[in-house]
Amino acid sequence: MADEKRYRRVCTIAGSDSGGGAGIQADLKTVSALGCYGASVITSLTAQNTVAVRAIHTPPAEFTGVQVDAVFEDIGADAVKIGMLANTEVVRVVAERLRYWNARNVVLDPVMVAKSGDRLLKQEAEQTILGELLPLADVITPNIPEAEVLSGMSIDGGEAVQRAACERLLDNGPRAVLLKGGHLTGEESADLFAVRTEDGSVRYRWFTTRRVKTANSHGTGCTLASAIAAFLAHGQQLEAAIERAKEYLSNALEAGSGYSLGSGHGPVHHFHAWWE
Repeated sequence: MADEKRYRRVCTIAGSDSGGGAGIQADLKTVSALGCYGASVITSLTAQNTVAVRAIHTPPAEFTGVQVDAVFEDIGADAVKIGMLANTEVVRVVAERLRYWNARNVVLDPVMVAKSGDRLLKQEAEQTILGELLPLADVITPNIPEAEVLSGMSIDGGEAVQRAACERLLDNGPRAVLLKGGHLTGEESADLFAVRTEDGSVRYRWFTTRRVKTANSHGTGCTLASAIAAFLAHGQQLEAAIERAKEYLSNALEAGSGYSLGSGHGPVHHFHAWWE
C-alpha cells in the first residue's frame, strides 16, 4: 500500500553479551534509540559481566550464514554493523553471505579484545578479516590496538604515524577508516577519519569530542559503530553519520557516568534521551 510506513533497518552481526553492555545487546539498544529497526545475527555467546568474560561459545559457522540469509531474504537491511566474529570460519561465512546479498552501508568494528582484556578473536582470523571483510566495508572503526594489529605497525599517537596506519588499512579495500583515539590521552577524544578520493589521494578529517571521564565505558566501540550504521540507514552521508554518532556516544557516556552497575566497567546510557 502506498501509505505504508517503512522501517529503517539495521542488521547487526556480532557476539552476544550476557551483561547487556556491549555486543548484540548494545547494538540493538543503539539502533532502537536512534529510530531504526534492529535485526541480529549472533556469531558467539559470551558469559560476561562488567568485570570479565567467563566463557565463549561459538556455534558452527554455517549457522551464522543461515541467520544472515534468514534476515536478508525477508527483512533486508539498509545498513549492516559487524562486530565480534570469533574465528576464521565465521569471518569467511559472513563475508560470503554479505557478498551474495550485496549488502550496503557496511560498518566493520574489528572487535578483538573485550574491555576486561579478554581476547574475543582468534589470532589466525586477523588475516582473514583483512582479506575478506575489509574490502566489503564502507568504513572500519578500529581502536589503536586493533589498528596496530591490522596494519602491522606501532601507533604511538603522533598524527603522521596515525595517517600511515590509515593508509595501510585503506590499501586493504575499505572505503574509509575511522581510527578511534579513545586509548590515547588528552582532554579531547579525537578520531582520525581517512578516505581515498577518486584521484587516489587520501583525505583526512579529525572528529573531536570532549573526553568523558567515567568508568562506565563498556560497549563504546559497539555503540559508536552501531550509531554510524543507524544514521547511514536514515540516509545520512558517511561523514555526517560519523559526526552524529560521536555526538550520540558522548551524550550516552555523560548520562551513564552517574550510574552504578556491577563492580567493573559499566555501560553507557543508550536511552539517555528517553529516560533517566
